Amino acid sequence: MTENAAGGTTETTELTTAELTPAELTTAELTTEQEDVLEALRDVVDPELGINVVDLGLVYGVDVDAERIATIDMTLTSAACPLTDVIEDQAREALDGVVADFRINWVWMPPWGPEHITDDGREQLRALGFNI
Repeated sequence: MTENAAGGTTETTELTTAELTPAELTTAELTTEQEDVLEALRDVVDPELGINVVDLGLVYGVDVDAERIATIDMTLTSAACPLTDVIEDQAREALDGVVADFRINWVWMPPWGPEHITDDGREQLRALGFNI
């Protein structure tokens, strides 16, 4: 709520990263903390595809609270992927010193698809021989 010129209040809504598609997330106006987390997460590489989780479109949202604790909404290319521990370990290393702590909120809706891959991710996949 914010106070308007007439002394009343108006309700304001703040856009959260959860309302963005993965591709929009990389181009949206984000806080410095959110940008720092996304940049650090570019060091987290999907073990199966060899591309970072941001450019693959696996990161659906990032929020950082006042205590510098990040909540990351992330998905995997499939719900049956056994590599969540590997990705969490890589994220822990990548985010060390960037935030005080973090939590990955594994989400499955909307399901991941190739349309979530960023242009940089598509170029990386093409360089590896994928036809995308």
